[in-house]
Formats: sequence, structure tokens, C-alpha cells
Amino acid sequence: MHGAEHEPKTQYDGAPEALVTTLDAAISRLAEVNSVEGVSPVFEVIEAAQPLMFSPEGLEALYERVPAIESAGFFGGSDWDYPQTLVPSLAVRTVRYGEPTATLVESLSQIRLLAVAKGDYIHPSISAEHAHHFLAQVLAMNLDLVVGDLQESDRLRPNELGYAVQNLYHYLLRHLGYENLLEHLVAEVWRILEQRPVQVEGVKQMVTQIAVCLQKPDALGGEVGDDALQLINAVFSPTEACREDPGFEVYSERLADMDDAALLQEAIAFARAMHSTGLVSAYMPVFIRYLRGRWNALIPTALGLSYTGADAFHCYPALIHTLIDEAVFPETSQCAYGLAMMLERGILYAPPVAPSLWRQIRLSLCDAAARKMVAVFGSARSPERFLLADVLNVLGRPLGIGQGNYPTCQSTRALSMWAYSMPEELLRILAWAARDDEVVMRFEGNSVSSRELGAGLATEPPVDVDAVSLLTVPHLDRIYFEMGRRSAGRGEDPHKWVNAEFHGDRVGHGFRIAVDVFTGGLKDFEGFIRDFYAAYHPFYNGNIPVINPQPAGIAVTDSATRFLGWHAITIQRLALDTDKTMRVYFFNPNNDSGQNWGQDIVTSTQGHGELYGEASLPVAEFASRLYVFHYDPLEKGEPSDIPTDEVNRAMQLAQTSWAQGR
Repeated sequence: MHGAEHEPKTQYDGAPEALVTTLDAAISRLAEVNSVEGVSPVFEVIEAAQPLMFSPEGLEALYERVPAIESAGFFGGSDWDYPQTLVPSLAVRTVRYGEPTATLVESLSQIRLLAVAKGDYIHPSISAEHAHHFLAQVLAMNLDLVVGDLQESDRLRPNELGYAVQNLYHYLLRHLGYENLLEHLVAEVWRILEQRPVQVEGVKQMVTQIAVCLQKPDALGGEVGDDALQLINAVFSPTEACREDPGFEVYSERLADMDDAALLQEAIAFARAMHSTGLVSAYMPVFIRYLRGRWNALIPTALGLSYTGADAFHCYPALIHTLIDEAVFPETSQCAYGLAMMLERGILYAPPVAPSLWRQIRLSLCDAAARKMVAVFGSARSPERFLLADVLNVLGRPLGIGQGNYPTCQSTRALSMWAYSMPEELLRILAWAARDDEVVMRFEGNSVSSRELGAGLATEPPVDVDAVSLLTVPHLDRIYFEMGRRSAGRGEDPHKWVNAEFHGDRVGHGFRIAVDVFTGGLKDFEGFIRDFYAAYHPFYNGNIPVINPQPAGIAVTDSATRFLGWHAITIQRLALDTDKTMRVYFFNPNNDSGQNWGQDIVTSTQGHGELYGEASLPVAEFASRLYVFHYDPLEKGEPSDIPTDEVNRAMQLAQTSWAQGR
């Protein structure tokens, strides 16, 4: 590998037995103490692990001890204890720029995920595929370490940590066996982009690293495909006038010299790059802001709007121009795509939406909200502008919202449902959270205020989320928790009462659950499956489509069909795909919907008629992982009409996976 010969010879060549013995002793002590006190001497393990980070043999010794380190409780009580919620872009920051202790814990966590990805260690809450995707993204964001010499900042880290981290990534690369690394990483970027997430900072970081590596011939081997160039051009040079990434100043001068025909070419090129990838170059806001002073009528072309979007633009020119002036900057470039998609959705024609956006434009943030925003987004623009930009992103792509690194799928799902079908509700709750640092909801006739409640699952602000989620989720999470507390002890699953009150009136009042709340065993499972078909499947419910997306719960399994946990999703719609297969299209708030649930059940995110951000499965496969759903009891077909073989197939898939032993 390039750069290897420049590594300094440290005192840790090879993996001397003494170092390994010290590590084993530290792990044993940790296990002993944890079994009694639950307060662990993890620093001893970190200290013993550090010298082993500098050689392949040392890393191999750590790899072999993954099960021992995990069962000793090394990650207990920390974010790393929940690997399914770890976020690649955060992991990169920790491993490259974190405190030495955090860097070493993150490194051990990544060695653990390698063991999970290769099937050498089974973790109860993360699948091999998830671990694989995580490591692919982490590698893509650290490509410079793999193909080149260390940067100054890496070389100067205390205890030669930079060299340890570089050694770790060479090790990961060898073991993941990416013969054609670049091709693999570019495919991973496209896989994520096909889902059009709102949060694309991590993706842009991956594209940047790929672009830097392409400047070095032979660095990565393999042909550079058009799909790699398409990504790089979309971010750095989408048009003729910024082909060589000349910087904003030069680009602005070029714009001033252009005639109308040249400007039209620029507008078309920006629109094409943005819609083909879902990524927006920082040059695009420069272009759009220039058009504001010279040729407003060209902006719909630059945004790539259809008749629908252009019509909405022309119906609300003052509002759209103000949104552009207040929100579209190089630092918030993605919101140009959010704005375009919001116009395409036609939601401005709903009477409450435009006035709600005017309120948002004029909203001042309270101190607590402003501090949170600055901590996450910095101060290149005001917190109000960063927030307005993400309002456009969330309204434009309601199915692109992700839960970041917190287990708050219910709150994220609610934001998505509101942005999708009740935008004014989303904007109202956001205004309260941002301006008043309080959200008030009703539960069975009584007000529930987030101000008076303790923290729910999100004890700290969520990370790697959009600004709307950053400000609202901690409030929503507390309220959701409190509604659950008030519903406890009623002899049935609290979701029956909570979901309808929390998500709003559009949730069906019929409620079905497959599991007995007290025993965890299945109850009337056949009736459950039949009721789902009778309520949702167009062939059996009188051909009634899903009118409003409905909350539901699934039992998530990995590719070995092990049960990983319960998870909140939204049923968006049911429809026939091009092969005439009836599919359930659903929204999964967990940042990445492409998953393998075992038994050849692989959730699809493209190629079967999915809209951006949807996942889909044939009905029986979906029903086999469903455990709770809402429906309208007055609009339901006859459960006995459902073909028995279809019902049996769904039941059998469930009973040989998550429902085994229930």
C-alpha cells in the first residue's frame, strides 16, 4: 500500500506475547469488576490495547478478542453499546480528530464491526450487512489514509495515534477484500443517494475523498467509471463555467460576462446535475442568487421544475423569492433541491402552508435553540437561516428524514408523516420548539408540555440529523414517552392510544397487534394477518388505496433471521409493481432502508416503482415482519376472503424467524 514505507518504526513491531498477556489480564479484570460493581476499569483495557494498534499482528490479536472485550462490558453505558445507531460521519470525526481515549474506543468498535461483517462475531443488535455498509462508508471517508501519506494533523497527534489509525484502515481494507475499492465505494454512494436522504454531509465527504484520490494516478487501481465522475461533477463542477472548480469569485465574474444563451446553458446543466444525483453543488446558490438580480424568470429552469413546480413558483413569487434570499447559500446548498421538490409536491396550494412559511421566515430563535444550532451547524450563517434551509429540505423530501444516532424512530416517523400530509402541523410544532423551547400536545383531553417532562430516549441532542429534527425531536421524544406512561397498565399495548394522539387525527382508530403484551407470545396470529390484508390489500378491501400514511411496527431481523428489535415505520401505499406483484411501500426512519431480513427478504429501495425514500416488499413478505398496525374499522374487507396459502406463507415466514419460540 502507498505510504506504508513512510511509517516510523515504533517500539511496537509485531505483537509480543507480553503485550497480549497484559491485554488479556486487563479484559479479565474488567469482566470481574463489571459482574460485581457495574463500574468498569475500561482505561486499563484501552491502555493495554493501544500498543497493539501499531502492527497487523497486534490488530489481529485485538480482532480475536472481540467477543471477550464485548462480553466484559467494555462498551457498556456508552454510545458504542448500540452499534446500530452509530453514524459513519461521526465515527470518522472521532477516529481522526477525537481525544485519544475516544479514538481508541472507536477503533476497537470498528474492529468489532469488522468481525460482525465477516460473520466471526454475532452482535445482538446489528446485522452483518449493516456493519459492512458502515465500514464501507467509513473507509470512503478516510480514503486519504489508505492511499497516501499522513497529513500533518495526523502525524502530529499525541502517542503517534495518526499512525495507529492509518494501520487500522489498511487492516480493514485487507480484510474487507475490496479488490476494486473505488468501484465498491462509488456503488455505496449511489446506493445511499437512490434513497434521496435529507442529510448528505457524509455522502459529500465520501465524494470529496474519492475526488482527491482520483488526482493521484494509480492510487486505487481499477477504471474510473462515469458514475464516479457524475458524482464528482455534481458536487464540484456541474456546469461549463465551473468545470475546473475555479472558486466563487472567479465564477461570479464569469456569470457577469455571460449572455442570455450562456446563462440558459448553465441553468439546464445545474438542474440536470441536481436531479440526477440528489446532490447540489455550492456553485448553484451563487448562480441562483445572481439570477435574482438579473433574470428571475430563469430560476424555475435552474431548479429543473416541471409544469407543476413552475406553476407553484409563479403563483407565490414573493414567498419563493424571499425563501431564496433567506435560505439558499453555498453553506446550505442542498436546500435548492429541497425547494425544487417542495414546489413539485404542490403543497403550497394547501391554504395553511404559505402563511406558515411566512411565519417561519420571520421567526426568531430562543437562546437555547440558537445555541444548539450554532453547536451543530456553526456560525457561517445565522441559526434562523440554517433552520429555514432544512425546513425546505424536510418539506421537499419528507421520506428522506433520518433518525441520526438516536433510537427515536417514533419522533422521526411523526416528522415525516406531518411533512408528507400535514405540513402546517410540522411548521407549527417547529415554531413552538424553536421560538418557545416548548412543545404542547393533547392527550385524551389534557395538555402535555415538553417543558415539564424529563428526557425520553434522546438524553442529549441527536447528532447527524437535519435542523428541524435537532430542535423538535428532544421535545417530541419526551411527550411520546409521557403518553406511553399515561397509557401503561391498561392491559394492552400503549401504542393503541399513543399513536393516534401523537401523530394526529389521520391515524386509523382500529388497532391490531400480533404479540401478547404480557407474555411476548403470539396471539391470534392468523387473525392478525387476515385483518392486515382485509384492511390494506386493494384486492380484498374494495380497492381502497391508503388515503393517509399509517404508523405501523415491524420486528426487524438480520440476514440470519435473528430478531434485532421492534421498529417504527409508516405504511405509505400498496400498489402493483411492473411485474404485477402487489407490494407494500413504506418509510423507514433509520437512515438507510436497504436491508436484508433473511429468508431472501431484501427490502428494495429502487427498481420496483419506489418513490424516493420508500422501501418496498411483496405483501406476504412485509406482513411476515409486521407486528402492529392501525386501520379504519369502517373501511375493511372480509378477513375470511383472504386466500389461505397467502396467509400461511406470511405466518410461516414469521414463525421461522422473529416469532420462533413465541
